[in-house]
Amino acid sequence: MNATTRDNGGLRQRDIDALARAEHADPFAVLGPHPDGAGGLFVRAFLPGALSARLLARHDGSVLVEMQQGSLPGLFSAHLEHAQAYQLQIAWAGGEQVTEDPYSFGPQLGEMDMYLFAEGNHRDLAGRFGAQPVQVDGIDGVLFSVWAPNARRVSVVGGFNNWDGRRHPMRLRHNAGVWELFVPRLGVGEAYKFEVLGRDGVLPLKADPLARATELPPSTASKVAGPLAHEWRDQQWMEQRAERHAYNAPLSIYELHVGSWRCELDDGGDVARFYNWRELAERLVPYVQELGFTHIEMLPIMEHPFGGSWGYQPLSLFAPTSRYGTAEDFAAFIDACHQGGIGVILDWVPAHFPTDEHGLARFDGTALYEYENPLEGFHQDWNTLIYNLGRNEVRGFMLASALHWLKHFHIDGLRVDAVASMLYRDYSRKSGEWVPNRHGGRENLEAIDFLRHLNGIVAHEAPGALVIAEESTAWPGVSQPTQQGGLGFDYKWNMGWMHDTLHYIQNDPVHRTHHHNEMSFGLIYAYSEHFILPISHDEVVHGKHSLIDKMPGDRWQKFANLRAYLTFMWTHPGKKLLFMGCEFGQWREWNHDHQLDWYLLQYSEHQGVKNLVSDLNRLYREVPALHEQDCLPQGFQWLIGDDAQNSVFAWLRWSSAGEPLLVVANFTPVPREGYRIGVPFGERWQELLNSDAELYAGSNVGNLGAVASEAIASHGQPLSLALNLPPLGVLVMKPA
Repeated sequence: MNATTRDNGGLRQRDIDALARAEHADPFAVLGPHPDGAGGLFVRAFLPGALSARLLARHDGSVLVEMQQGSLPGLFSAHLEHAQAYQLQIAWAGGEQVTEDPYSFGPQLGEMDMYLFAEGNHRDLAGRFGAQPVQVDGIDGVLFSVWAPNARRVSVVGGFNNWDGRRHPMRLRHNAGVWELFVPRLGVGEAYKFEVLGRDGVLPLKADPLARATELPPSTASKVAGPLAHEWRDQQWMEQRAERHAYNAPLSIYELHVGSWRCELDDGGDVARFYNWRELAERLVPYVQELGFTHIEMLPIMEHPFGGSWGYQPLSLFAPTSRYGTAEDFAAFIDACHQGGIGVILDWVPAHFPTDEHGLARFDGTALYEYENPLEGFHQDWNTLIYNLGRNEVRGFMLASALHWLKHFHIDGLRVDAVASMLYRDYSRKSGEWVPNRHGGRENLEAIDFLRHLNGIVAHEAPGALVIAEESTAWPGVSQPTQQGGLGFDYKWNMGWMHDTLHYIQNDPVHRTHHHNEMSFGLIYAYSEHFILPISHDEVVHGKHSLIDKMPGDRWQKFANLRAYLTFMWTHPGKKLLFMGCEFGQWREWNHDHQLDWYLLQYSEHQGVKNLVSDLNRLYREVPALHEQDCLPQGFQWLIGDDAQNSVFAWLRWSSAGEPLLVVANFTPVPREGYRIGVPFGERWQELLNSDAELYAGSNVGNLGAVASEAIASHGQPLSLALNLPPLGVLVMKPA
């Protein structure tokens, strides 16, 4: 052994060079304690920038030996005559540090964790991988781990090591491609990233894909999070949830973007700060209760670097955004909603991810989470990357994310974004811009398998939770059980109904006679899926106008049209979803940088729309005919679907007990007196709701609360009513 070798603690020069270049693939082979063959230990520590180091006895802190620095600055070594537990005492320019040696600890992740991870079946990735505060051999610290199978070296870096990738290189668990390292004496709140040496050199620092907390954007580091410190008090809600989510139960959803619903303004009227989750709960829960919605649905709250993506380009699929507080604050918000009788649905994005360099893109220098071929792996519409769901590890990552929100945070449902883009390999692509599947077809077989698997797993692991598809094509069986060849979703957004009816209502009433079928066409396929009728954020941005501003006519007609349209929607088969601001007729398009225009509620027309939505939700919940048979054809019966000349529609909704509800819509500004409509029975029919009522700032044309039936057959019914139909109004009636 030459002097240079002895000088560096017995290391070969190539090991020394690899440490110096931060390229050593197996740091545990050279650092930490190594038996000398005679009962003692050689101990090596690479501490770039350290002034000196010594070994202390772990049990009493006494000095065992001074460590010697060899030819490589920062590489310290020492020999102990007897193997024993030790600590490092390190002198830095900024002070002294005493810590256990990270390289004195054995592998921490279990073989079953590795096996399930590689198989794509680990259900609790965020509870085992990423950054976990743990105790090893009585020592508190953080176990870091990350999947990077093609990396040459991975280090965990942070303020604790001056972001120096030479200090804490990790151990590779070859069978799973996972790197791990236990760093003693770190705790919750520590910021960190991973420094990855790829095939072609060091990559930009990467955030932890499994982080459960992050820095506040635009900062991008991950943060060590502890177990969720929240004591749940929503047991009653969770016990009743499956019943509340049955197909025969009312489901009325208020969709919102958390940051722009309400926020604190400065003296100039600009946003001063976002509300914390707990402050939001104090304001939102009473408001949603007043409006009568059964659920809220939030645009994605997973951490995302760019606020202008509204959350639809998330990078931390296990971390609630730090914009509104901590994970505990978020849990308290969910709990408050549940205790207030309100369910919570989250938008969730498994279709694509942004290209930010600190994120998942080419994570270990290769296409790890995405497809290598841009014809498969790049979304032209959104400039994002597409998850390669054919990889076990990626599929398992996404399944674990879904379960994380449902189980960890008691979320009641996931609305899966952009399902159509997942199902088709040629989605938004021209000929020659896509790669066929193995059968030569356009279907994305891996994504189809994933979605079916997702829905099966959720049904088993989070019973009572909903999974809803935002799917805009005619793909068959989206909400049919997987056993019957379907995708297994609970509900599908009815985009066709939304497009048709909005197109109709935007026409001037004088032209509506030519578009009459647009309001009735949805009934042809209304029972082919379990549908939600969505008036979502996508319909009130990007120059599409706000919902009320889509309406034709003067100010009075715009409000009357809006009230009629909302009443038509609430009395039409299908569950309901309405985006924030639409419930009081906000004029301005939604802007994620501003809160809603709450000042409008001082005006009677806007307050009238809000009153109507509240009454519609009350009726929808209380009257079985409006929700019990939402998904069954026997729950709906046309009376008048062909009066295009007068733009009048009339139908019956039936409860499972045979109780009818009559709905009559007049989509012209002309009041119609004595309009005859057949009814099956009942001497008197009571007016439950009139969208033209004075309470809603309407003209109050109606039937003085009730109408007596006459023994005049009409529309195939033995009796009939002669009704006064309000202008641009909808009546809801039942036998008295």
